[in-house]
Amino acid sequence: MKRFLFVLRKPSYSGLYVQEMFDIILTTAAFEQSVSVLLLDDAVFHLKTHQDTLNLDYKNTATLFSMLPTMDVNDVFVENESLLERGLTAETLTQLVQIKSRATICDFMAQFEVVFAG
Repeated sequence: MKRFLFVLRKPSYSGLYVQEMFDIILTTAAFEQSVSVLLLDDAVFHLKTHQDTLNLDYKNTATLFSMLPTMDVNDVFVENESLLERGLTAETLTQLVQIKSRATICDFMAQFEVVFAG
């Protein structure tokens, strides 16, 4: 079994990007691979509480992320500095995540056989 890391950097509601990434993540997990997700930069907004998508043609991204554990994708990581730069904290997110500091991201990514940056 290979270890996959999917790195998301783009903000919520940036076209079909999120849905396409989720399709790839869920397909990879369906083949019983070890899948983790890392949110950097504006991608931290995917897990922000109180998202209002009523007037948008997109799904609430936090809802998409809540589906991950059903496919055995339990490791969601967030860069601490990305949260802080956007005025967010782990408490303002919709689910529990593991926090990584920017200084450790390179070493963290090196632990995976496949890193898919979207």
